[in-house]
Amino acid sequence: MQEFFIENDGIRLHAKLDMPESVQMKSTEQCPLVIVIHGFTGHMEERHIIAASQSMNSIGFATLRVEMYGHGQSEGKFEDHTLYKWVTNALAVVDYAKKLDFVSDLYLCGHSQGGLLTMLIGGMRADDLKAIIPLSPAWMIPDGARQGNLLGIPFDPKHIPDLLQNDYLQLNGNYIRVAQTIHVEDEIERYQGPVLIVQGDADEAVPLEYATRAAKLYANAKLVIIPGDSHCFDHHLEMMTDAVKEFLLTLSSP
Repeated sequence: MQEFFIENDGIRLHAKLDMPESVQMKSTEQCPLVIVIHGFTGHMEERHIIAASQSMNSIGFATLRVEMYGHGQSEGKFEDHTLYKWVTNALAVVDYAKKLDFVSDLYLCGHSQGGLLTMLIGGMRADDLKAIIPLSPAWMIPDGARQGNLLGIPFDPKHIPDLLQNDYLQLNGNYIRVAQTIHVEDEIERYQGPVLIVQGDADEAVPLEYATRAAKLYANAKLVIIPGDSHCFDHHLEMMTDAVKEFLLTLSSP
């Protein structure tokens, strides 16, 4: 494992690169790389993020876990993060990954808000990504911002407060202003490559209907619904990782 920071517009993004055992860092052998991104309040060391990464390593894929602006050990304050900042972060990470000599093919995987980000970047960097894997993608965020309810916090969508908060967190109103402008359907239409969407049908944070809708809109998508599982795959984590491995192995087979 290598730990380092990726620069993006003066902000350092915390990253960890894990190679599969079959590939040595100093060799000339190439392998595919999956960029893995956490969710709204998450970080790279969460159980489901590590499990996804390790499952990819076990089948010969390198993984690059990166923490976005204001999360984990990356710079910036959580309350000041926006989807625009995450988009520019992710674009910089894709640029970084493309320059790595050992990378044969590039993939993107993200959970929750990271899954939403994966859908956005998929359309923006369609030529660079062999496949994308949104896990429990929080596609409802832009809709909630436009309708006036985020994380159960009501607000006037036409008169956005400077600060949105509950007992657990607070967000700058710019988060809402940015989210209102995002229309995921545009990036879904732009991405024609393979897509794997995985979500539990007991997800307490993201309505399953968004995953179902996304799977129908994508040109080439597979939807895996895990019975009885939660937003972070607390009950059947192995079913999520098995779905990811099967998907990637199918794409990498001769």
